[in-house]
Amino acid sequence: MTRTAGSGLRATVFVGERDTWRHRPLYAEIVHRARAAGLAGASVFRGVEGFGASSLVHTARLLSLSEDLPVAVVIVDTEERVRAFLPELDALVGEGLVVLDACEVVRYGAARREEAP
Repeated sequence: MTRTAGSGLRATVFVGERDTWRHRPLYAEIVHRARAAGLAGASVFRGVEGFGASSLVHTARLLSLSEDLPVAVVIVDTEERVRAFLPELDALVGEGLVVLDACEVVRYGAARREEAP
C-alpha cells in the first residue's frame, strides 16, 4: 500500500491462541507471511473471552483460566493485495474464521526518525 489515505480492505482472522503451524503459533505465522508478502501491516489482538464454531466459551476470567483464548489477526492493505493473500490464509487456517471488510485508510506511514548530525 502506498503511504497515502484511501480505500482499503481489512482481513480479520479469528483463531485460537493455541493453534499452531509446524510448532509455531498460527497467529505469528500469519503475521510473518503477511510481512513477507509485502502487505502494509498486520497486528494480533488477544481476546479475553469468546467462542467459535464449537460453541465452547474460552475466557480469561480467574476461575476458568483458559489456555486457548481467542486471537484476532488484523491485516490492512489495498483490496487487490489482501485478496491476493487469501490463498495463504486458506492454506494456514483450518479451524477459524476469516472476515473481509472494506475500510478507509485515513493515515498510513512510518514514524519519522531523526537524522544523525
